[in-house]
Amino acid sequence: MELVNRTEVSEFFLKGFSGYPALELLLFPLCSAMYLVTLLGNTAIVVVSVLDTHLHTPMYFFLGNLSILDICYTSTFVPLMLAHLLSVRKTISFIGCAIQMCLSLSTGSTECLLLAIMAYDRYLAICRPLRYPVLMSHRLCLLLAGAAWLLCLFKSVTETVIAMRLPFCGHHVVSHFTCEILAVLKLACGDTSVSEALLLTGAILLLPVPLAFICLSYTLILATILRVPSAAGRRKAFSTCSAHLAVVLLFYGTVIFMYMKPKSKEAHISDEVFTVLYAVVTPMLTLSSTA
Repeated sequence: MELVNRTEVSEFFLKGFSGYPALELLLFPLCSAMYLVTLLGNTAIVVVSVLDTHLHTPMYFFLGNLSILDICYTSTFVPLMLAHLLSVRKTISFIGCAIQMCLSLSTGSTECLLLAIMAYDRYLAICRPLRYPVLMSHRLCLLLAGAAWLLCLFKSVTETVIAMRLPFCGHHVVSHFTCEILAVLKLACGDTSVSEALLLTGAILLLPVPLAFICLSYTLILATILRVPSAAGRRKAFSTCSAHLAVVLLFYGTVIFMYMKPKSKEAHISDEVFTVLYAVVTPMLTLSSTA
């Protein structure tokens, strides 16, 4: 039966913005430019943080991880999306869809955890400066980053395998421009309760919980900053915190909108616009926050 379910649908048609040809022509140069900026900017951050020994600190280690995540995350679907914007044939193979789904889930989930880890790092650096080198050791940095990558990869592989083993009964038109798991689950003609339960559990663990931790960390940071006697020092710290908070709010806000809003039977163009927002625009804003 599993083999039949797999062979019933050999490829998916990614509907995307095919009903909006004018929007496709507008999105292609816009998304191409943003993707290029994301690639070049984040690559530069990684190279500089590796080559410059003065930047071999926990803060730049996590920034380097965030830059690699941004490159990987956008690269999971933006190149194919750009090709589809100019093509009539907007298809992806069954295996390709599963790989795209898994990688986008994994990198997106890892970024949720990494933003929380970075907030903790900044809390220690600003609120516990004397003990910071001991508390945030190189070993702990590797452990935190490695755990985030591996745990989210395991979670995403599990979610993808369960979702793609469902019967699709010939349904192959995905009302999205990527193999987004919620859009694919709408095509399933079997029981999706297990997949939905896993997604809800993951959404709770990776969205409200880390976001609450980030808010708590930055609240303590701001309380410490307000006690700094130097006006210049306060301005610099406020500038850094506000830039990162903007990235956190945009990233978490749009992801929460996508994964924790009530389900609807039909996909809406707003879902796809919001996906572009948090997937393409957020990495660019991350670059500005590290400047």
